Amino acid sequence: MGEEEIEKLRGVVRDCLSKHLYSSAIFFADKVAAFTSDPADIYMQAQALFLGHHYRRAFHLLNASQIVLRDLRFRYLAAKCLEELKEWDQCLLMLGDAKVDEHGHVNDTKDCNVMYLDKEGEDREINISSAICFLRGKAYEALENRAQARLWYKAAIKADPLCYEALECLIENHMLTSEEEATLLSSLQFAPEDGWLSSFYSCLIKKYDKETVVEAKFTELEKQSCNINPSDPVICTLKNNTDLLACKAEYYHQCGEYQKCFELTKILLEKDPFHVKCTLVHLAAAMELGNSNELYLMACNLVKDYPQKGLSWFAVGCYYYCIKKYDQSRRYFSKAANLDGTFPPALIGCGNAYAAQEEGDQAMLAYRTAARLFPGCHLPTLYIGMEYMRTHSFKLAEQFFMQAKIICPSDPHVYNELGVVAYHMKEYNKAVWWFQKTLSHIPSSLSEMWEPTIVNLAHAYRKLKMYHEAISYYEKALTLSNRSLSAYAGLAYTYHLQDTFPVAITYYHKALQLKPDDQFCTEMLTIALVDEARRGLDPRKESR
Repeated sequence: MGEEEIEKLRGVVRDCLSKHLYSSAIFFADKVAAFTSDPADIYMQAQALFLGHHYRRAFHLLNASQIVLRDLRFRYLAAKCLEELKEWDQCLLMLGDAKVDEHGHVNDTKDCNVMYLDKEGEDREINISSAICFLRGKAYEALENRAQARLWYKAAIKADPLCYEALECLIENHMLTSEEEATLLSSLQFAPEDGWLSSFYSCLIKKYDKETVVEAKFTELEKQSCNINPSDPVICTLKNNTDLLACKAEYYHQCGEYQKCFELTKILLEKDPFHVKCTLVHLAAAMELGNSNELYLMACNLVKDYPQKGLSWFAVGCYYYCIKKYDQSRRYFSKAANLDGTFPPALIGCGNAYAAQEEGDQAMLAYRTAARLFPGCHLPTLYIGMEYMRTHSFKLAEQFFMQAKIICPSDPHVYNELGVVAYHMKEYNKAVWWFQKTLSHIPSSLSEMWEPTIVNLAHAYRKLKMYHEAISYYEKALTLSNRSLSAYAGLAYTYHLQDTFPVAITYYHKALQLKPDDQFCTEMLTIALVDEARRGLDPRKESR
């Protein structure tokens, strides 16, 4: 058989692979390899076997070849076979000995001549050393050595910024703090034509910047255009890209604009019903809005389409949590966590379900597990502090809130909780400082979500006898929510303390309109009426 016929057979193998006819590809690849004994043809046969799910056979073929330890492609594919077979220790052994430092720099003296291939010579392919680093990270994560997994993922994205999967694992598994994410992103060496990718990655990481900064990033990306055909007047942009809009929806949720977030994710899911990130944000927004019908429909569809995914059972847990059936919600959150051990919302949801039933020990166990597995996520640490605060262990609560602040120094919720714990410890000046810090860290304009913080700040000012400032913040809270019992009661009590009884009586009445059986307002209204009556009978006041 001549070279021309062999090349035709190679073309048949490639075509079979592109059409997913794996048995045909394996058959013809085997014959090509038999005719030529060329390493490239042996590699093609191994690829066909791998894609046809014949992992053990593919590994045996690669391992039997003399080139497997000298050619990185052979070694990588052999390790991929071991990954699919879940033989993680053997996978790491196949990839070879290498060390990585905290900054993601690889030291491999044994293979230093081949571990870092010329990127320009690869014609925009993913650097093989980057893929090897990423596979090492997956193996270490499967072996529950998350510290090493984090370092290898960092090494993978540093070796080649196009290795998106490494960045995805670091972000989705919360392996880095917000500061570490920003530092890593700034250290990546993007090609001149990949400026858009740098901007896109900056939208994927934790977004606690001011609204103007984040919106500017989105606007810059939306303007990125591509006009492949100069004669075509239509210019394509990323403006309606689902991944970008999902990032924007996530930011809306973070800012407390839940309705806006929900409307955007609903549109996106009509366009791409199985977009995982968008689905998760949609579930979170529906939870905040108390939209149990939407949660029920989402849960039914997800369980039907993806019964083996943790996200599907997490959706079921969200539905039961929303309708306050916490036992069932906890069961499904636990199932989601068991199916996907790298899914933080499931463990946090489980903890929240326990906390809702005041089962503090079980809630703490769930939160501590989440904090250990996902060190870059500050929410478990924040919730541990909230549990300690619920049991009046204020010093312990403060310690955990400070830990959460170290992990994510830009989240206003952390500062709010620090203010609340300072208030409970009667450190009112400190409480005012923390509440002011909360307001300064809010990324967008004030919304109803932040009304309790404003009220708490007003309470702290009232405790310091700074009545003018207290009244100012109570009134500000009422502009955000005109049905705030705490704001009306606080205003009434502040005016009462200043002996301005008529105004105090008016606000006590407004508070009681919202909650007629409120004990504090009922008692204080009676006292205010008596005080006003006494003042009316005071001859000294009458002479004035």
